[in-house]
Amino acid sequence: MSLNQVLSEIRSAAQQAGRAPESARLVVVSKGQSLESIEEKILTGRALPAPIMLAENRGQDLRDKVRQAEELGWQERFGPLEWHFIGPLQRNKIKYLEPVSLVHTLEEAWQAEAIAEAAHKWGHAPAVLLQLHNGEAQKHGVAPEHLKALYHAAVQTGLEVRGLMVMAPYGDLAAAQRVFAETARHAADLGLSELSMGMSDDFLQAIPEGATLLRIGRRLFL
Repeated sequence: MSLNQVLSEIRSAAQQAGRAPESARLVVVSKGQSLESIEEKILTGRALPAPIMLAENRGQDLRDKVRQAEELGWQERFGPLEWHFIGPLQRNKIKYLEPVSLVHTLEEAWQAEAIAEAAHKWGHAPAVLLQLHNGEAQKHGVAPEHLKALYHAAVQTGLEVRGLMVMAPYGDLAAAQRVFAETARHAADLGLSELSMGMSDDFLQAIPEGATLLRIGRRLFL
């Protein structure tokens, strides 16, 4: 499916949910994709709203792609870019987050502390989202009962906590919609407005529940 088709689906779903068409924004999951593929499928000749948000899940890949994108002059050729990080946060990988605008996957207090410490050296800090656990044993995220404590711990480091992120159970759209609705309620309880939820197979379920950032990759690169 083309980028323009996905954007059209997003706008239509937002309008059907009684939302402004631009209130649900696309985060292009560029992990595993070559620079050539990203240029061809996402950047060249497309009217993607600025800033173009690209998401990686591995620190070294992020570092390499940012450097290569700079060498290729992407900012000058295609307009403002934002790099997001959507992978698990490991202590020895924090150093790779310097070019990142938004980290989606904060799940422990030490991660906030490590990012804030590194940010002092960088002279700037990424904003963060707290990853909420979806109930599946093998998935990452903070349990709902510990969410408020993590929020306060992250805020105390000086980081900007913008909202929540969640990964829904795969293959069960009704369960996905319930998880999205629960995540939106938790965000509202904390006074947070950014909701990173919905991927290639379930973003249409996320939009009616208030998703503001849709992490879509596979569907864009078919």
